[in-house]
Amino acid sequence: MDDKNKNIPINNPTADSNVNTASFAEPKNNKLDSQSDVATADSGINIPVESKASNNNQSNQVISLQKPPKSNKTKKGGIIKLILAIVITLVVVGGSVAAGYIICKSTTHAVAKLCSGANIVFFPGGTPTDSFASVVYQGARQAQQDLGPNVQYVWSDWNTTTMVNQFMDAISKTPAPTGIAVMGHPGPDALGPLIAEAESKNIIVTMQNVDIPTVREQYTSKGFGYVGQDLYATGQMVSDGVIREFNPSPGTQAIVFGVNPTTEPSRYPRTQGIVDELTSKKIVVHEISLPANVEANPTSDATKQMFASALNEYPNTKIIIIDHGAVTSATPNILSELGKKPGQYIVAGFDLSPTTVQGIEDGYISLVSDQQPFLQGYLPILQICLTRKYQFSGLDINTGTGLIDKSNVGPIVKLVDEHYR
Repeated sequence: MDDKNKNIPINNPTADSNVNTASFAEPKNNKLDSQSDVATADSGINIPVESKASNNNQSNQVISLQKPPKSNKTKKGGIIKLILAIVITLVVVGGSVAAGYIICKSTTHAVAKLCSGANIVFFPGGTPTDSFASVVYQGARQAQQDLGPNVQYVWSDWNTTTMVNQFMDAISKTPAPTGIAVMGHPGPDALGPLIAEAESKNIIVTMQNVDIPTVREQYTSKGFGYVGQDLYATGQMVSDGVIREFNPSPGTQAIVFGVNPTTEPSRYPRTQGIVDELTSKKIVVHEISLPANVEANPTSDATKQMFASALNEYPNTKIIIIDHGAVTSATPNILSELGKKPGQYIVAGFDLSPTTVQGIEDGYISLVSDQQPFLQGYLPILQICLTRKYQFSGLDINTGTGLIDKSNVGPIVKLVDEHYR
């Protein structure tokens, strides 16, 4: 979700994370400019067209292969010359047909893509280099290339105030954008009135990563969809996975590093789902809200200190669940620095990154929920395009239904490295 690993490179360099406004550029060519704040894509569907028939292949042309009658006037070598003439004629005719086939295959003309001419503002989340937002961005870029809209990417560093300001900037543009794909972290009170204003201007709004159902449901018929996890259910799923796989006895102690319900109310349901499922199975839960400085920099000494303090306070802990992708990714290194061994704790968390995958393979991480952020980039742009073109209503798509552990991580390692998973 709001995953801020600053040290992981991505396939496509991206826009400046300080961009707070939406602007659009005309399409230039069919290659995406990964260095620009505004990325565009031209259409390029190849359709074969027929070429005109060659004059050498007319239907009324007759070529005789009969031996010419003997004649005293036939010069020496005349038959040979005639045969050569026939061969040359056949080569020319065949060449004309072949050339016509090649022209049919190679001559093309451009056809507009599904979303050509649309202007979209898209919120990938954190920064161009964090392990979660970079995958969201890659999915959005693929959709842009496939569908052809102009897209403005605005990076928030997972700061809810920044998200609100960026949304205000987007809806104030003249002309207004075709659509906005926003994340719901700021919550209904902050985003609700702004979404209402956007809808009044006929801007198609859709949401990814964090849902605001009470707002979304008001505009479903106008294309307001959601692509991401069912947060509460996903929290339950992670806890249930831990219980099914490791069968901890009642009374086992667990630390849950979760989000702050006061500062991030829209994100908190996932933490609540984790806690509720554990307590329903008689697990003793120690819930600790992630400090702001840890969320801002999960690889800092502050994160290591948070783990050290919690484990000192609750020394009988057997389960650790982290409701934060980048903190999950940092956990193996932190536990190693604290002198903890692989498998000493049952560790569960969220999201995939190369570091997280290594932690699973090494035994420091037991399982994670994969919410497939590539889809959270691709599908919101598709939603806007389909609503613009065909007036489809909003789709509610749950991308977080799977768990990854040592038994099934192998086949997706390469995809994680390439920022598709």
